[in-house]
Amino acid sequence: MPAHRIAVIAPSPVSMFNLAIPEMMFGKVEVDGRPGYEVVICAAEPGAVPTSGGLDLHVPRGLDAVHEADTVVVAGTGAPYEPDPRIVTALREAADAGKRIASLCTGAFQLAEAGLLHGRRATTYWAHAEELRRRYPQVDLQGDVLYVQDGPYVTASGYAAGIDLCLHVIRTDYGAAVANEVARLSLVAPVRPGGQTQFTHTPLPPERGTFCADTRGWAMRNLDKPLTLTDLARHAGVSVRTLTRRFHAESGVSPLQWLLHQRIERAKELLETTRLPMDQVARACGLGTADSLRTHVVRRTGLTPSAYRAQFTRLGTGAAGDTSSAA
Repeated sequence: MPAHRIAVIAPSPVSMFNLAIPEMMFGKVEVDGRPGYEVVICAAEPGAVPTSGGLDLHVPRGLDAVHEADTVVVAGTGAPYEPDPRIVTALREAADAGKRIASLCTGAFQLAEAGLLHGRRATTYWAHAEELRRRYPQVDLQGDVLYVQDGPYVTASGYAAGIDLCLHVIRTDYGAAVANEVARLSLVAPVRPGGQTQFTHTPLPPERGTFCADTRGWAMRNLDKPLTLTDLARHAGVSVRTLTRRFHAESGVSPLQWLLHQRIERAKELLETTRLPMDQVARACGLGTADSLRTHVVRRTGLTPSAYRAQFTRLGTGAAGDTSSAA
């Protein structure tokens, strides 16, 4: 199977961090020993592209790379309110061709200018959210989430949320097991839910976000157990109230929301990589019963566990199917 082609557009002046994220994340994907993606960086005007940090980057490819791509990613820029008409035209043509289009940070302004986000949910970096809302009132702006997908368009907020968007795309294309392996190689958290907040109202604690790290790791190793807030607090050596406060400060969600997300991610990985019956999958990830597994997987993915397994399995097609009628 040929590699999925991704064109990353570098507006001027481009954010070097934004530009590095897709190449770093997609470049780590291997499927059956082969690269899962072919990433090409391009610009409206090939050659020296200014960056928001004052440097110039040499980008040899022009926007013709967009025509060859399966997915188009628009990086953020230091001039979010001045969409480039050449990029806007390329995005409209890509949309007409049915390509998936994503933006990082202020790249959403380019998509909005192209009219792709009218009547759709989208997000951007919180500091620029009000400006995007003012300029493009037709956009259903989700001002305080990490990333959001509406149809073929995926938008991420600022900075590290671009990593979450890339992991989301990888999971969509190749499944949770591959996305989690890329997260492990990149030393970042597994795929976070797009509805998680941007942390704009939650300052990091003095410990720089590491206070609950050991407890999170312990919980990940014990997902098959019926963990409670009391269990987590006891492991952390603090009260339930303190755990809840510090956990939210570090991760942006409550301990139980985080735990449920990890259980569902583990369930998806088991559905993709094993032939376990549904009741065993449910017990292995701590969701209890096949009915509970079904409820949570449908809510998260829109698919029943059986349908999810059929669509995303990494096993051979001759395998025996699951045996749970609740799937």
